[in-house]
Amino acid sequence: MDDTSPKSSGAPENAESQRRRKSNDQSALRRERAAAKLRENLTRRKSQARARRAGEADDTDGLPAAKAPNPAPNLADDTDK
Repeated sequence: MDDTSPKSSGAPENAESQRRRKSNDQSALRRERAAAKLRENLTRRKSQARARRAGEADDTDGLPAAKAPNPAPNLADDTDK
């Protein structure tokens, strides 16, 4: 008999099948969370692209250091004499 075949409905579940079901439930929840996060990301990216096409400001929650007004000095030009 194959281990993957369903058992009779009257038999109680053993520990292994309970672990498998719990693992499958956790995997399903993880996939649902990932799908929701991807949808959120896609919505945000689309709104950013629309804003860029319209010439509006890009309202992102990025890093403040990435938006520094003064670029970093070029250290390659500094030579000790």
